[in-house]
Amino acid sequence: MISQTETEPSRRTRRRPRPRTLILLGVGGLFVFLLVTGIRHARETSKKPAVKARSETVSVAKVTRGDIPVRLTELGTVTPLATVTVKSQISGYLVSVGFKEGEEVTKGTVLAQVDPRPYEAVLTQYEGNLLRDQALLKNARIDLNRYQRLVKLNSIAEQNLDTARASVGQYEGAVKTDQGLIAAEQLDLDYARITAPVDGRIGLRLVDRGNYVTPGDATGIAVVTEMKPMSVIFTIPQTALSAVLDGLKQGPLAVSARDGDGGRVLASGTVRTIDNQVDTTTGTVKLRAIFPNTDEALFPNAFVNVSLLVTTHRGVVVAPSDAVQSGSMGTYVFVVQPNDTVKTVPVSVGDSADGRTEITKGLQPGETVVLEGMGRLRDGAHVTIVPGS
Repeated sequence: MISQTETEPSRRTRRRPRPRTLILLGVGGLFVFLLVTGIRHARETSKKPAVKARSETVSVAKVTRGDIPVRLTELGTVTPLATVTVKSQISGYLVSVGFKEGEEVTKGTVLAQVDPRPYEAVLTQYEGNLLRDQALLKNARIDLNRYQRLVKLNSIAEQNLDTARASVGQYEGAVKTDQGLIAAEQLDLDYARITAPVDGRIGLRLVDRGNYVTPGDATGIAVVTEMKPMSVIFTIPQTALSAVLDGLKQGPLAVSARDGDGGRVLASGTVRTIDNQVDTTTGTVKLRAIFPNTDEALFPNAFVNVSLLVTTHRGVVVAPSDAVQSGSMGTYVFVVQPNDTVKTVPVSVGDSADGRTEITKGLQPGETVVLEGMGRLRDGAHVTIVPGS
């Protein structure tokens, strides 16, 4: 009995640990574990070499000041100043054709000959009539002088004098008629020699020797086209008319004509005239430009690309056109910073020409912009500049 009484209090004195104490011990152990793990990771990281940021290779260019020509590029048609279809002005058989197809001819060069013999025969007849009427006129004038003296002597009646005067007038008219017929026939003889009306290049022969030609023939003998100088007619939108007129006040506007691909310059000239009205259907105005065309590079009726220099913006900020990009943020460029990173800079642009663009806002001369290699660039990206760019 005594032993049982002693045992029960001793059991009560051995209490179990509380749950709160266990939690605190667990948290403390976890903290110690994380601390030791972090220190070990820091030591290992400090021993590894630093990883370099990715760098994009780019070529660059400097922003400068320069001149930007303002041009209008339109499609034009080569139009000769003179294209003449050579026709016979008299009727007759063509006895000769004296030109080679495609050769250069000058004004007055004999191109063909119509048989002149019928006209020569008629001319001889008219000349004979003139001699006869001149003789009759001479005799009538002698009679008139005689009658005038006799009337003064009261030897003949006044009526005879009046008749003599009428005869003189009649023969004077006949002589005039003969002279007119002779002049007309002489002109026909001149027309029998068909000549070039203008300087230029003659085309293909349209009629052969031996054919009967008349002034009413539709085809004619050949076509002569003036090649030097040559004109080009082109149109500009009416919105550009005021700028062109302002440019013309300063002097002749320069024009260049390029081939169909726009690559090769065929000729250079100046604007000669502007049409006097706007085409209400297209909203355009016609212009004619003149080119010396000494090498005959401009061929009639060919289509060419016309570049009209309207004005020149001088001393403006310019950058290569390839550096100017467009995106959701608008127009921008990548500017290289001193630490070899790039910055996206929004810009406002003006006119472009010859691979350069006018920058009206956003850049200053001397800044460096990315020209090539910007496909993977982002704002703040590191770049490596290609040597020599």
